[in-house]
Amino acid sequence: MRVSMSMLAVMAAAGLLAGCGRSQTASTAGSGEAAPAAPAPEPTPEQAKALIAALPAPYNAADLDNGKHKFAQCRACHTTAQGGPNMTGPNLWGVFGRKAGGLDGFSYSDGMKAAGWTWDAARIDKWITDPRATIPGTKMTFFGIRDPKDRVDVVAYLKSETTAPK
Repeated sequence: MRVSMSMLAVMAAAGLLAGCGRSQTASTAGSGEAAPAAPAPEPTPEQAKALIAALPAPYNAADLDNGKHKFAQCRACHTTAQGGPNMTGPNLWGVFGRKAGGLDGFSYSDGMKAAGWTWDAARIDKWITDPRATIPGTKMTFFGIRDPKDRVDVVAYLKSETTAPK
């Protein structure tokens, strides 16, 4: 089934609205919950390049501008900032090197909790190709990114957005 760009926009907006109630609000600010960690500073262009250069090929030659553009659809359900809230999907800060289904405070599907692998560039690439084929029964309703170059760019952009610069 082919999905038009307008249909993707509607789906992204619906996902954003569905996740709105899951983020921390002013009503929880004084509830005794721990305040989120201060966000990490954005990497400088040089730091982002160093993070990307450390990735294996082909991710180390990615187009970060295209990755940022393509990742916009992911922002309907995911945050990337250090200490950011979970939404419909988990916060992705620190996803590289994290066990699948391993972010405390997020309710994963049984399949994701049982996956038994750790997120790296190749695993994320496979996941965003078709999440429902990778883990049947996943809660993630995203249809996937079909274009391999776009996936490479998204993976590299995600690395630059979710990893503390050194």
